[in-house]
Order: sequence, then C-alpha cells, then structure tokens
Amino acid sequence: MNFRVFPLKAPRIHAAGMSLYPIFANLNQRPVLVVGGGAVGERKVAALRKTGAIITLVAPQITANLRAWAKAGLIRHTAEAFNESQLDRVWLVVAATDDRALNQRIAAEAWRRCVFVNVVDDAALSSFQVPALVDRSPLMIAISTGGAAPVFARLIRERIESLLDSSLGPLTDLVARYRIRIRTRIPDTARRRRFFERLFNGPVAAHLKRAQPLAAARALLAALRDVGNERAHGSVVLVGAGPGDPGLLTLNALRALNEADVILHDRLVSAEVLALARRDAELVDVGKQSGATLTSQEIIHSLLLEHARQGKRVVRLKGGDPFMFGRGGEELEFLRAHDIAYEVVPGITAAMACAAYAGIPLTHREHAQSVRFLTAHGKDSLDALDWQVLADDSQTLAVYMGLGLLETLQLRLLELGRSPNTAFALIENGSRPEQRIIRGALDQLSELARLHQVQSPALLIIGKVAALSDRLHWFGEAPLFASPDTAHDLRAA
Repeated sequence: MNFRVFPLKAPRIHAAGMSLYPIFANLNQRPVLVVGGGAVGERKVAALRKTGAIITLVAPQITANLRAWAKAGLIRHTAEAFNESQLDRVWLVVAATDDRALNQRIAAEAWRRCVFVNVVDDAALSSFQVPALVDRSPLMIAISTGGAAPVFARLIRERIESLLDSSLGPLTDLVARYRIRIRTRIPDTARRRRFFERLFNGPVAAHLKRAQPLAAARALLAALRDVGNERAHGSVVLVGAGPGDPGLLTLNALRALNEADVILHDRLVSAEVLALARRDAELVDVGKQSGATLTSQEIIHSLLLEHARQGKRVVRLKGGDPFMFGRGGEELEFLRAHDIAYEVVPGITAAMACAAYAGIPLTHREHAQSVRFLTAHGKDSLDALDWQVLADDSQTLAVYMGLGLLETLQLRLLELGRSPNTAFALIENGSRPEQRIIRGALDQLSELARLHQVQSPALLIIGKVAALSDRLHWFGEAPLFASPDTAHDLRAA
C-alpha cells in the first residue's frame, strides 16, 4: 500500500483572513493519544480528561498524578516507547516530549495518517493549536495567535477572564434547558434575540450572580409568560471603589463598571477608577461635601429610583467599602422598599488600603492585638464613642473623616491616659500617586496636621503600629515629620 507523505511546513500568516480554522472538537468517548509523561504531558492529559476523551498515554516514565489517574482507570498507560501503530484509530495526538527528533517522527506519522497532531511549543510541526481558554462551561472562549505569540493569547485571556462573571456558565446551562420552549414561544428571530439580551442583562442573570438558580429559573419562566408585555427592569449594584488605586478594584467591581448604563459616584472616587467604566455610561457626581444636609442623600435615593425604573443598570460607586461608614445600608433599605433589584460588590476599605500602602500593619503580635474603626465626621459621632476603651494602648485606632476634629480627638485621648508619645500616622490620598504620610506623636497631632496642611481624603491611624511606617513604608515618599526644632517648639507650647 502506498501512502502520500505530506511535507511539514510552518503555517503561513496571511495578511487578511484566517490562517487557522477555529473549531471546537467533540472528543467525548473518542480515543486520543498523548506521548510524554512529564509535567507538560500531565497538563495536556488533565485538559483532555475534561472532554470525556478515551486517553492513552505513552511514556516509559510518568508523573505521580498520571500514575494515580492510570491506577484509577481514568487513563490508559502504555509504559513503552512510541511506535506508529499507536496512532491507529485515534482522533488526535499530542506530542509532549522534550525530544525534537521524536516529536518530528510523531508529527510525520500523524500527518501521513491524516490525524490531527499538536506538538507542544512547535507550531511548525502541528496541524492544530491548543488555544488559551476562558472556561465558563458550557460557554467556552478560545483565543489563538496561530502559534505566533502564545504569551499574547494568555494575556488576552487574563483580560477577558476579569470581565466575564462565573455565572455565565449557569446562565448558558439554564437557557439550554429551556431552548425549545423559548423557540416555540417566540418564533420570530429578532424578538427572540431581544429576549436573550434581556436574559443576559436582566433579573435572570442577576439571580445567578447571587447564586439563586431556582429564582433565576422562575424569572425566566415569568419572562416567557410576559412576552409581548415586557416592562423595563432596572437594577442597582452597590460597588466599593477602594481608596483610589484602580488596581485595588475587585473583578466583580470591574465587571459592574463595564455593564453599567449609569454610574452615580462619590466625590472621592478617583478619575482613574472612573476611566475603567463603559465608555458610553452616564457618569453622575453625587459627592457630598462635609456639612451637607440630609437632602443630599435623599437626592441620591431619588436618582437611583429614577434610573432603575427606566430599566437601566445602575452602579452606585462609593469610595472604599460601601458598608464601612458609607451609608450603603441606608441605600439598600431604600431600594428594597421600592422593589428595586440590587446586589453589593465590596471594596477595600480605606483603613486597610491606606495602612498597607503606608507599611502599617493594623494588628501586630508585639504591638496591637485589636483594631477599632471609627468615624469622626461630626461632634455627635465623637460623643457616641466609648472613650475609656479607646484609651487602651494595646489597640490600633483607624479614624475616618477626622480632619475637622483632630484637636478634640487628641485632647480626649490624652485626658483619658493615652500616652503623649503614642505614635500616629496621617495618610493623605492613600494608595494614590500623591500619597503623603505625616508621622508624629499624639501630643503633636493637630499641630503637625496644620503644619503640613493635610487635606481630605486623609485617614488617621493611632497606635504603636503607626511607627512601623518609618521603616516599612514602600509606596510613595517617605513619611514626613516636624523638624527637630519645630517638634521641640510644639512640645513646649
């Protein structure tokens, strides 16, 4: 019998169009071959196992995991060298050895038999490429550069991973279960497409994001019953923006910003964070200055209600964490009272982030066994505090919104016995490029704040751990102190 030998050539990169034909192969219960039992071979076998393929592994020596899988009957191990007959009746083969001559031989035999072959890290010998994969099973997104720049494919995958919520898999499963019913109820293609868009952006997807599959199924069935009588269903996501560095946003926060139609943001949300929002989103500054009346919060409530009732996806974007002195609870109570769907994406609160960026551990085995988070937004908030407890030197105090009452805070702590030498750190614009750390002793607090003209946003940390910033700081400029002469004058005053 004569066989035609196909020449092995590197794939050509076309100026336009595709050089590779993208397919998703169904390997369930189909035989495949992997040659090579090292770490690379193990990764390839692990990926193939997810497909339900019947895997034969050829290698004299294999890893411990591969041995365990073979012992459990999950794969078949042939502990011998590769020979051509092993390619009989397989759908594809993966060459995962570090022997190029052997890889060339495997590839040549696979090409001769018209069997798809992938030679790891060798596009020229391969007839198919393994893409970088975003897995939201059964939804799969494959990314390939045709072997030209695999690192780019991986980087793009990481970016897409950050944008796609894990609930997309359950959503795809749910739609698949009701697909026939949906097609029967909505035969018109255009109307059916709009229906799927509502599922993707509306209450069904929102329920799945909150891990409520039964509620999602009920919402889908309700949407099917209401076809032709659709009403706008808006929602609100309460999102913590962190202290300013956009790198501190969570993946869920980034997804919410990319899905929002309207973003109601506080004054302290940084421009860099806002720049990550969807380009056509409407940005509304609802920041409240210190001393503003309650009416400001009422206006925010009315805006949330107005936009949500128009069917829009609204993000209420707050600096730090919305549940840490951010009135997030009040806004959820309002939304619930008006039957508006909502969810919450926590943020890194200012005390945690500013302390970390200043090199200050809020607790430390040798210096502080507890930490208290306080707000000094007004005199009434100070009057409600347990000052006897706050005077304990073994704990750290993290004070939000305290610039206007630094002198009162300082005097009360000193009066109740907190040492005048207790360290403090005032962190202005924490985590941002313009971050400043003002360091000193408690009896210098208000004077040093005036000397350095500290401005909002600023977080105050009081306690022994604050002094660690002097040697553990790592972000921005080193901490600022009063000069020796100034410090002496302040103490003598």
